[in-house]
Amino acid sequence: MRLLMLVSVVVGTRPEIIKMAPVYFALKKTKLIPRLVHSGQHYDYRMSKVFFEELELPEPDAFLSVGSGPPGQQTGEAIVKFEKDFGDPRPDCVLVEGDTNTVLAGAIGAMKRHIKVGHVEAGLRSYDLRMPEELNRRLTDHASNYLFAPTEDSVKILKSEGVWGKVFKTGNTVIDATMLYLPKALKSPKVMWDVPWSNYALVTLHRAENVDNPETLEHMVKILLESPIPTVLPLHPRTDLRLREYSLKDRLERSGNVKLLPPAGYLDMLVLMKNAKVIITDSGGIQEEASSPVMKKRVFVVRKSTERPEAVKAGYCKVVGTNSKLVLRELKKFEENPKVSFKPCPYGKGDAGARIAQILKKEL
Repeated sequence: MRLLMLVSVVVGTRPEIIKMAPVYFALKKTKLIPRLVHSGQHYDYRMSKVFFEELELPEPDAFLSVGSGPPGQQTGEAIVKFEKDFGDPRPDCVLVEGDTNTVLAGAIGAMKRHIKVGHVEAGLRSYDLRMPEELNRRLTDHASNYLFAPTEDSVKILKSEGVWGKVFKTGNTVIDATMLYLPKALKSPKVMWDVPWSNYALVTLHRAENVDNPETLEHMVKILLESPIPTVLPLHPRTDLRLREYSLKDRLERSGNVKLLPPAGYLDMLVLMKNAKVIITDSGGIQEEASSPVMKKRVFVVRKSTERPEAVKAGYCKVVGTNSKLVLRELKKFEENPKVSFKPCPYGKGDAGARIAQILKKEL
Protein backbone atom coordinates (compact mmCIF):
# COMPACT_ATOMS: atom_id res chain seq x y z
CA MET A 1 0.00 0.00 0.00
CA ARG A 2 1.35 3.41 -1.02
CA LEU A 3 1.09 5.96 1.80
CA LEU A 4 2.16 9.02 -0.21
CA MET A 5 0.07 10.37 -3.07
CA LEU A 6 1.55 10.35 -6.60
CA VAL A 7 0.79 13.30 -8.89
CA SER A 8 1.66 13.10 -12.58
CA VAL A 9 2.72 16.57 -13.71
CA VAL A 10 2.15 16.73 -17.47
CA VAL A 11 4.13 19.04 -19.76
CA GLY A 12 4.74 19.17 -23.48
CA THR A 13 5.56 22.72 -24.51
CA ARG A 14 7.73 25.60 -23.33
CA PRO A 15 4.92 27.50 -21.52
CA GLU A 16 3.81 24.34 -19.72
CA ILE A 17 7.32 23.62 -18.47
CA ILE A 18 7.66 27.17 -17.15
CA LYS A 19 4.26 27.27 -15.51
CA MET A 20 4.49 23.79 -14.00
CA ALA A 21 7.97 24.28 -12.49
CA PRO A 22 6.63 26.20 -9.44
CA VAL A 23 3.92 23.55 -9.01
CA TYR A 24 6.46 20.72 -9.18
CA PHE A 25 8.66 22.23 -6.47
CA ALA A 26 5.64 23.15 -4.32
CA LEU A 27 4.33 19.57 -4.50
CA LYS A 28 7.67 18.27 -3.23
CA LYS A 29 7.44 20.57 -0.22
CA THR A 30 4.02 19.17 0.71
CA LYS A 31 5.32 15.57 0.63
CA LEU A 32 3.20 14.69 -2.40
CA ILE A 33 5.24 12.79 -5.01
CA PRO A 34 5.41 14.64 -8.34
CA ARG A 35 6.21 12.61 -11.46
CA LEU A 36 7.12 14.61 -14.58
CA VAL A 37 5.61 13.29 -17.80
CA HIS A 38 6.68 15.03 -21.05
CA SER A 39 4.54 14.38 -24.12
CA GLY A 40 7.26 15.46 -26.54
CA GLN A 41 4.97 17.97 -28.31
CA HIS A 42 7.91 20.42 -28.32
CA TYR A 43 10.62 18.00 -29.32
CA ASP A 44 13.20 20.62 -30.36
CA TYR A 45 15.97 20.96 -27.72
CA ARG A 46 15.80 24.75 -27.80
CA MET A 47 12.05 24.65 -27.20
CA SER A 48 12.05 22.07 -24.41
CA LYS A 49 15.14 20.49 -22.85
CA VAL A 50 16.95 23.78 -22.29
CA PHE A 51 14.03 24.92 -20.14
CA PHE A 52 14.40 21.94 -17.82
CA GLU A 53 18.04 22.87 -17.32
CA GLU A 54 17.39 26.58 -16.75
CA LEU A 55 14.51 25.95 -14.36
CA GLU A 56 16.59 23.33 -12.50
CA LEU A 57 13.99 20.64 -13.09
CA PRO A 58 15.06 16.99 -13.19
CA GLU A 59 14.88 14.96 -16.39
CA PRO A 60 11.28 13.86 -17.09
CA ASP A 61 10.33 10.54 -15.53
CA ALA A 62 8.69 9.68 -18.85
CA PHE A 63 9.17 11.14 -22.34
CA LEU A 64 6.43 10.02 -24.72
CA SER A 65 7.94 11.22 -28.04
CA VAL A 66 4.64 12.33 -29.55
CA GLY A 67 6.34 14.84 -31.86
CA SER A 68 4.65 16.82 -34.62
CA GLY A 69 1.77 15.99 -36.95
CA PRO A 70 -1.75 17.15 -37.83
CA PRO A 71 -3.61 18.26 -34.66
CA GLY A 72 -5.99 15.30 -34.57
CA GLN A 73 -3.22 12.79 -35.15
CA GLN A 74 -0.96 14.41 -32.56
CA THR A 75 -3.72 14.53 -29.97
CA GLY A 76 -4.82 10.95 -30.67
CA GLU A 77 -1.30 9.56 -30.41
CA ALA A 78 -0.75 11.48 -27.19
CA ILE A 79 -3.97 10.08 -25.65
CA VAL A 80 -2.82 6.52 -26.35
CA LYS A 81 0.61 7.14 -24.84
CA PHE A 82 -0.70 8.99 -21.80
CA GLU A 83 -3.25 6.27 -21.06
CA LYS A 84 -0.49 3.67 -21.15
CA ASP A 85 1.85 5.76 -18.99
CA PHE A 86 -0.81 6.40 -16.35
CA GLY A 87 -1.27 2.66 -15.91
CA ASP A 88 2.12 2.04 -14.29
CA PRO A 89 2.73 3.71 -11.94
CA ARG A 90 -0.89 4.76 -11.51
CA PRO A 91 -1.10 8.35 -10.24
CA ASP A 92 -3.68 9.59 -7.75
CA CYS A 93 -4.08 12.75 -9.84
CA VAL A 94 -2.92 14.03 -13.24
CA LEU A 95 -2.12 17.74 -13.48
CA VAL A 96 -2.27 19.49 -16.85
CA GLU A 97 -1.69 23.17 -17.58
CA GLY A 98 -3.09 25.47 -20.23
CA ASP A 99 -4.62 24.70 -23.60
CA THR A 100 -2.38 22.65 -25.91
CA ASN A 101 -2.98 19.28 -27.53
CA THR A 102 -0.86 17.80 -24.72
CA VAL A 103 -3.28 19.21 -22.14
CA LEU A 104 -6.42 17.78 -23.75
CA ALA A 105 -4.74 14.43 -24.41
CA GLY A 106 -3.43 14.18 -20.85
CA ALA A 107 -6.88 14.91 -19.43
CA ILE A 108 -8.60 12.36 -21.66
CA GLY A 109 -5.93 9.71 -20.97
CA ALA A 110 -6.47 10.18 -17.23
CA MET A 111 -10.28 10.16 -17.54
CA LYS A 112 -10.20 6.84 -19.40
CA ARG A 113 -8.33 5.32 -16.48
CA HIS A 114 -10.69 6.92 -13.96
CA ILE A 115 -7.90 9.07 -12.52
CA LYS A 116 -8.64 12.52 -11.14
CA VAL A 117 -7.63 15.47 -13.33
CA GLY A 118 -6.46 18.89 -12.14
CA HIS A 119 -6.39 21.76 -14.67
CA VAL A 120 -3.93 24.53 -13.89
CA GLU A 121 -4.93 27.84 -15.52
CA ALA A 122 -8.58 26.86 -15.92
CA GLY A 123 -11.38 29.14 -17.05
CA LEU A 124 -9.63 31.15 -19.75
CA ARG A 125 -11.76 32.01 -22.77
CA SER A 126 -11.12 33.91 -26.00
CA TYR A 127 -14.48 32.93 -27.53
CA ASP A 128 -12.61 32.62 -30.83
CA LEU A 129 -13.25 29.16 -32.22
CA ARG A 130 -10.64 29.64 -34.95
CA MET A 131 -8.12 28.97 -32.21
CA PRO A 132 -7.52 25.25 -31.49
CA GLU A 133 -6.47 26.31 -28.00
CA GLU A 134 -10.01 27.50 -27.26
CA LEU A 135 -11.42 24.04 -27.93
CA ASN A 136 -8.69 22.36 -25.90
CA ARG A 137 -9.16 24.51 -22.82
CA ARG A 138 -12.96 24.27 -22.85
CA LEU A 139 -12.97 20.50 -23.15
CA THR A 140 -10.28 20.11 -20.49
CA ASP A 141 -12.18 22.31 -18.05
CA HIS A 142 -15.26 20.15 -18.37
CA ALA A 143 -13.21 16.98 -17.91
CA SER A 144 -11.42 18.08 -14.73
CA ASN A 145 -12.06 17.31 -11.08
CA TYR A 146 -10.06 20.28 -9.80
CA LEU A 147 -10.01 23.58 -11.65
CA PHE A 148 -7.29 26.02 -10.61
CA ALA A 149 -8.50 29.37 -11.91
CA PRO A 150 -5.99 32.25 -12.00
CA THR A 151 -8.48 35.12 -11.48
CA GLU A 152 -11.96 35.91 -10.23
CA ASP A 153 -13.10 36.40 -13.84
CA SER A 154 -12.04 32.85 -14.72
CA VAL A 155 -13.82 31.53 -11.62
CA LYS A 156 -17.05 33.22 -12.79
CA ILE A 157 -16.68 31.77 -16.28
CA LEU A 158 -16.30 28.23 -14.96
CA LYS A 159 -19.27 28.53 -12.63
CA SER A 160 -21.43 30.05 -15.38
CA GLU A 161 -20.63 27.03 -17.59
CA GLY A 162 -21.60 24.58 -14.85
CA VAL A 163 -18.36 22.60 -14.76
CA TRP A 164 -18.53 19.41 -12.71
CA GLY A 165 -15.25 19.82 -10.84
CA LYS A 166 -14.31 21.95 -7.84
CA VAL A 167 -13.15 25.48 -8.69
CA PHE A 168 -10.35 27.24 -6.79
CA LYS A 169 -8.93 30.72 -7.34
CA THR A 170 -5.15 30.40 -7.08
CA GLY A 171 -3.45 33.09 -9.18
CA ASN A 172 -1.23 32.16 -12.11
CA THR A 173 1.95 30.15 -11.66
CA VAL A 174 3.74 32.17 -14.37
CA ILE A 175 3.98 35.01 -11.85
CA ASP A 176 5.70 32.61 -9.45
CA ALA A 177 8.15 31.75 -12.22
CA THR A 178 9.05 35.34 -13.11
CA MET A 179 9.72 36.17 -9.46
CA LEU A 180 11.75 33.01 -8.93
CA TYR A 181 13.90 33.18 -12.05
CA LEU A 182 14.30 36.84 -13.10
CA PRO A 183 17.08 37.50 -10.53
CA LYS A 184 18.96 34.47 -11.88
CA ALA A 185 18.44 35.63 -15.47
CA LEU A 186 19.77 39.12 -14.83
CA LYS A 187 23.03 37.71 -13.46
CA SER A 188 23.95 36.53 -16.98
CA PRO A 189 22.32 38.82 -19.58
CA LYS A 190 24.52 37.63 -22.46
CA VAL A 191 21.59 37.67 -24.89
CA MET A 192 21.73 41.48 -24.84
CA TRP A 193 25.10 41.33 -26.61
CA ASP A 194 23.17 40.41 -29.77
CA VAL A 195 20.69 43.31 -29.49
CA PRO A 196 22.04 46.44 -31.26
CA TRP A 197 19.63 48.92 -29.63
CA SER A 198 18.96 50.13 -26.09
CA ASN A 199 15.33 50.91 -26.98
CA TYR A 200 13.60 48.11 -28.85
CA ALA A 201 10.31 46.26 -29.21
CA LEU A 202 10.45 42.59 -28.32
CA VAL A 203 8.32 40.56 -30.75
CA THR A 204 7.10 36.97 -30.46
CA LEU A 205 5.00 35.25 -33.13
CA HIS A 206 3.94 31.63 -33.26
CA ARG A 207 0.16 31.16 -33.37
CA ALA A 208 -1.23 29.25 -36.33
CA GLU A 209 -3.77 31.93 -37.25
CA ASN A 210 -0.92 34.43 -37.61
CA VAL A 211 1.97 32.52 -39.13
CA ASP A 212 0.20 29.83 -41.20
CA ASN A 213 -1.86 32.40 -43.12
CA PRO A 214 0.34 34.04 -45.81
CA GLU A 215 -1.70 37.25 -45.86
CA THR A 216 -1.61 37.66 -42.08
CA LEU A 217 2.10 36.81 -41.93
CA GLU A 218 2.72 39.48 -44.57
CA HIS A 219 1.07 42.00 -42.22
CA MET A 220 3.31 40.80 -39.36
CA VAL A 221 6.42 41.31 -41.50
CA LYS A 222 5.28 44.80 -42.47
CA ILE A 223 4.88 45.67 -38.77
CA LEU A 224 8.43 44.52 -38.07
CA LEU A 225 9.90 46.37 -41.02
CA GLU A 226 8.09 49.67 -40.44
CA SER A 227 7.85 49.80 -36.64
CA PRO A 228 8.91 53.22 -35.27
CA ILE A 229 10.74 51.25 -32.56
CA PRO A 230 13.40 48.75 -33.78
CA THR A 231 12.24 45.16 -33.38
CA VAL A 232 13.88 42.05 -31.92
CA LEU A 233 12.32 38.71 -32.92
CA PRO A 234 13.47 35.39 -31.39
CA LEU A 235 12.34 33.01 -34.12
CA HIS A 236 9.99 30.21 -33.16
CA PRO A 237 10.74 27.16 -35.41
CA ARG A 238 7.21 27.23 -36.81
CA THR A 239 7.49 30.93 -37.68
CA ASP A 240 10.93 30.43 -39.22
CA LEU A 241 9.53 27.65 -41.42
CA ARG A 242 6.61 29.76 -42.64
CA LEU A 243 8.77 32.83 -43.32
CA ARG A 244 10.98 30.69 -45.54
CA GLU A 245 8.02 28.96 -47.17
CA TYR A 246 6.38 32.26 -48.11
CA SER A 247 9.68 33.91 -49.15
CA LEU A 248 9.50 36.55 -46.43
CA LYS A 249 12.53 35.82 -44.26
CA ASP A 250 15.06 37.50 -46.53
CA ARG A 251 13.17 40.79 -46.24
CA LEU A 252 13.62 40.67 -42.48
CA GLU A 253 17.25 39.65 -42.71
CA ARG A 254 18.05 42.62 -44.98
CA SER A 255 16.26 45.16 -42.79
CA GLY A 256 18.15 47.45 -40.46
CA ASN A 257 15.01 47.69 -38.33
CA VAL A 258 14.81 44.00 -37.41
CA LYS A 259 17.12 41.75 -35.41
CA LEU A 260 16.37 38.04 -35.76
CA LEU A 261 17.52 35.79 -32.92
CA PRO A 262 17.43 32.01 -32.46
CA PRO A 263 14.67 30.63 -30.21
CA ALA A 264 15.34 32.07 -26.76
CA GLY A 265 15.57 30.04 -23.58
CA TYR A 266 13.44 31.09 -20.65
CA LEU A 267 16.14 33.08 -18.86
CA ASP A 268 17.11 34.90 -22.05
CA MET A 269 13.47 35.69 -22.73
CA LEU A 270 13.09 37.18 -19.25
CA VAL A 271 16.12 39.39 -19.91
CA LEU A 272 14.77 40.45 -23.32
CA MET A 273 11.38 41.30 -21.80
CA LYS A 274 12.87 43.21 -18.88
CA ASN A 275 15.00 45.38 -21.17
CA ALA A 276 12.38 45.97 -23.88
CA LYS A 277 10.59 49.28 -24.25
CA VAL A 278 7.44 47.50 -25.41
CA ILE A 279 6.34 43.98 -26.36
CA ILE A 280 4.45 42.90 -29.49
CA THR A 281 3.13 39.34 -29.23
CA ASP A 282 0.50 36.75 -30.03
CA SER A 283 1.51 34.72 -26.95
CA GLY A 284 -0.84 34.27 -24.02
CA GLY A 285 1.86 33.62 -21.44
CA ILE A 286 3.82 36.76 -22.26
CA GLN A 287 0.69 38.84 -21.63
CA GLU A 288 0.73 37.46 -18.10
CA GLU A 289 4.49 37.69 -17.60
CA ALA A 290 4.44 41.36 -18.61
CA SER A 291 2.05 42.08 -15.73
CA SER A 292 4.32 40.52 -13.09
CA PRO A 293 5.34 42.88 -10.26
CA VAL A 294 8.96 42.40 -11.39
CA MET A 295 8.25 43.11 -15.09
CA LYS A 296 5.48 45.70 -15.73
CA LYS A 297 5.63 46.12 -19.52
CA ARG A 298 3.24 47.48 -22.14
CA VAL A 299 2.10 44.75 -24.54
CA PHE A 300 0.42 45.06 -27.93
CA VAL A 301 -1.43 41.82 -28.67
CA VAL A 302 -1.46 41.09 -32.40
CA ARG A 303 -4.61 39.01 -32.32
CA LYS A 304 -8.31 39.68 -32.73
CA SER A 305 -9.12 38.52 -29.21
CA THR A 306 -7.45 37.47 -25.98
CA GLU A 307 -8.23 35.03 -23.19
CA ARG A 308 -6.39 37.35 -20.81
CA PRO A 309 -8.88 40.24 -20.46
CA GLU A 310 -7.63 40.92 -16.92
CA ALA A 311 -4.28 42.07 -18.35
CA VAL A 312 -6.15 44.43 -20.66
CA LYS A 313 -8.28 45.85 -17.83
CA ALA A 314 -5.17 46.37 -15.68
CA GLY A 315 -3.52 48.43 -18.42
CA TYR A 316 -0.72 46.05 -19.41
CA CYS A 317 -2.13 44.77 -22.70
CA LYS A 318 -3.99 46.19 -25.66
CA VAL A 319 -5.48 43.99 -28.39
CA VAL A 320 -4.57 45.66 -31.68
CA GLY A 321 -5.52 43.03 -34.26
CA THR A 322 -3.42 41.91 -37.21
CA ASN A 323 -3.83 44.77 -39.69
CA SER A 324 -0.39 46.30 -40.11
CA LYS A 325 -1.72 49.82 -40.67
CA LEU A 326 -3.65 49.81 -37.40
CA VAL A 327 -0.85 48.17 -35.40
CA LEU A 328 1.73 50.64 -36.72
CA ARG A 329 -0.57 53.49 -35.75
CA GLU A 330 -0.70 52.19 -32.17
CA LEU A 331 3.09 51.82 -32.06
CA LYS A 332 3.56 55.38 -33.29
CA LYS A 333 1.20 56.68 -30.61
CA PHE A 334 3.13 54.76 -27.95
CA GLU A 335 6.45 56.02 -29.25
CA GLU A 336 5.17 59.60 -28.95
CA ASN A 337 3.71 59.05 -25.48
CA PRO A 338 5.10 55.93 -23.76
CA LYS A 339 3.71 56.69 -20.31
CA VAL A 340 1.37 53.92 -19.10
CA SER A 341 -0.54 53.61 -15.83
CA PHE A 342 -0.58 50.03 -14.55
CA LYS A 343 -2.92 48.56 -11.94
CA PRO A 344 -1.67 45.79 -9.60
CA CYS A 345 -0.90 42.46 -11.25
CA PRO A 346 -4.22 40.64 -11.83
CA TYR A 347 -2.63 37.18 -11.66
CA GLY A 348 -1.59 37.03 -8.04
CA LYS A 349 1.46 37.65 -5.90
CA GLY A 350 3.62 34.67 -6.83
CA ASP A 351 2.21 31.96 -4.54
CA ALA A 352 -0.04 30.08 -7.00
CA GLY A 353 2.10 26.94 -7.01
CA ALA A 354 1.98 26.69 -3.21
CA ARG A 355 -1.79 27.23 -3.23
CA ILE A 356 -2.32 24.44 -5.77
CA ALA A 357 -0.10 22.04 -3.84
CA GLN A 358 -1.90 22.72 -0.56
CA ILE A 359 -5.30 22.20 -2.18
CA LEU A 360 -4.23 18.86 -3.64
CA LYS A 361 -2.75 17.75 -0.31
CA LYS A 362 -6.13 18.39 1.27
CA GLU A 363 -8.31 16.95 -1.52
CA LEU A 364 -6.45 13.74 -2.41
